[in-house]
Amino acid sequence: MQFKHPELLYALFLLLIPIIVHLFQLRKFQKENFTNVAFLKEVTLQTRKSSQIKKWLTLFTRLGILAAIILAFAQPFFSNKKSLNTETETVIYLDNSFSMQAKGDKGIILKRAIQELIEGIPETETLSILTNDDTYRNTSIKTITNDLLQLGFSPNQLTYNAALLKSKKLFNKDPSTIKNIVMVSDFQQKKENFEIENDSSYTINLVQLKPIKTNNIAIDTLYISKRNSSNLELTVGVNSNENMENFPVAYYNDDNLVSKTAVSSSNKNKAVFTIPTNTIINGKITIEDTSLQFDNSLFFNINEDAKTNVLVINEANDSFLKRIYTNDNYNYTAFKNNTLDYNSIDKQNLIVLNELETIPNSLVTALNAFTKNGGVVIVIPNTNSNIKAYNTFLNNFGFSPFKALNKIEKRLTTINYSHPIYSEGVFEKQINNFQYPKIQSYYPQDIVTSSAILKFEDDKPFLSQNNNVFVFSAALNKVNSNFKDINLIVPTFINIAKQSLNNANLYYTVGNANTYDVAVKLQQDGILTLEKGEQSVIPQQNYFNNKVSITTNETPIDAGIYTIKNKTKIIENVSYNYNRDESKLNYLDLSIYKNATLNSSVSKLFDTLKSDNAIHAIWKWFVIFALLLLIIEMLILKYLK
Repeated sequence: MQFKHPELLYALFLLLIPIIVHLFQLRKFQKENFTNVAFLKEVTLQTRKSSQIKKWLTLFTRLGILAAIILAFAQPFFSNKKSLNTETETVIYLDNSFSMQAKGDKGIILKRAIQELIEGIPETETLSILTNDDTYRNTSIKTITNDLLQLGFSPNQLTYNAALLKSKKLFNKDPSTIKNIVMVSDFQQKKENFEIENDSSYTINLVQLKPIKTNNIAIDTLYISKRNSSNLELTVGVNSNENMENFPVAYYNDDNLVSKTAVSSSNKNKAVFTIPTNTIINGKITIEDTSLQFDNSLFFNINEDAKTNVLVINEANDSFLKRIYTNDNYNYTAFKNNTLDYNSIDKQNLIVLNELETIPNSLVTALNAFTKNGGVVIVIPNTNSNIKAYNTFLNNFGFSPFKALNKIEKRLTTINYSHPIYSEGVFEKQINNFQYPKIQSYYPQDIVTSSAILKFEDDKPFLSQNNNVFVFSAALNKVNSNFKDINLIVPTFINIAKQSLNNANLYYTVGNANTYDVAVKLQQDGILTLEKGEQSVIPQQNYFNNKVSITTNETPIDAGIYTIKNKTKIIENVSYNYNRDESKLNYLDLSIYKNATLNSSVSKLFDTLKSDNAIHAIWKWFVIFALLLLIIEMLILKYLK
């Protein structure tokens, strides 16, 4: 028990006064001679004993009354002594990710959590609140009430470990303060494990808010499954944790409904739409689902692909290159080495050196400047190459030199499936019985700074890359190789060409690192912008001779179709969609975390915190006790004879 005014306890010395008074009143009776009557003696003894008992009881009640009044004025109370005498710091992580759109028993779980925070925290209490986007440090709930009420859902969620670490950094450095961390989230299962270390300097409270229903249907993927000269097929993948039968999926172009179809569990939850080839589309796929809303739409674009400018410098037959780089998607130009127009180099995206016997120094210099401006070069050596000239070129671009021509037949045995050329859309899985090509002669080369894409059985590279330069170590003519006869040659050259002009995909994901090229020529200090309605974003961009390479990370933050503009001129469109990871409503079992306290609601947590830190005043009980003793004294004086 503690006292608000402990100095008043000195008044307890006043209890000596009634004790002294009563001691004088309880002095012994003097003997008086009286008639020797036995009956009168007995009555006298009983009267003396009753008088002493009554006076002692009166003394005790008066002492109790006076002590109770003094203690009441000292204002006694009970509290947690540590929390009373120590400053408390509270940091709250409020998860406002898309999964918090789900509905609990009292509505949307994020909105309910915000309401309980506003109602449960005293207006004057200082605290810090952390969301996925913002941090409110050393503020009060009264100050940020409007911000919390207007808090939107964020496409970028902090990992739970990052949120915990960030919360700890919001505390001051004073080790004597009581530090409380409150994490309010639905705690969905993530790829990264949530770890809570045992740390006595913090108290961690987890408030897990779960929806009533965990059923959710989401548009998961969209891709081109087939393409021909007249049509292409778009396949939509729908993700659901329950069986679906004839669930409707709609396809819009420029907000105009084009087609509707249905997906079922029997067709693997996929819908297919047929679209004319060579049509510019600003598309949207939609479904109707009452659970999470952010994953009910998927935006996509099909633009008119900019043609890649390809320049081939020949000293060999280039017919296989013409068949790969057709006029539909490429502007193909070919020169002999001795007739090359150097002024045309800076207009190209891709340059192929097709079995040149030598590489002039002037060409090396021109290609060096070309690659620095984003151009891509493919080098195919000649069986009679001038090794010295080639090694000068290789040295300039960071490759190991060619050694003397090896005329022992070798077979290609290793494909780097993880390389960007082959990682997407080329192989569905790694192939063990692949018909690997044979090479009659090649230039042995070490792998030091370059990366091998294709390798011989002796682990020497057949195709290697360093930055924007791709180098074959053997001639590809039919006398020296049958590489032209296998299907691998087409995706190899096409995907290398894509490195030189990376046209935008169907769509990108908000928050991811996305890179694509826009074929445009800008004036000096010109920039491209991404615009959607009133929003305008200037993305990170690098300008090369005839293209702009755009990289987006944290912006844009909203899903939708954005227009790429050069000032007021529309170049093309690009689509962004929210990440679908939160569509799967699977949750962590927080009971396994022994270093944290689990709560089911925000209101219950703050009731507990208030109870732990509350001051329980008991002075009223002493006043009541004094009144009871006063009544007892009155009864004693009146009825005790």
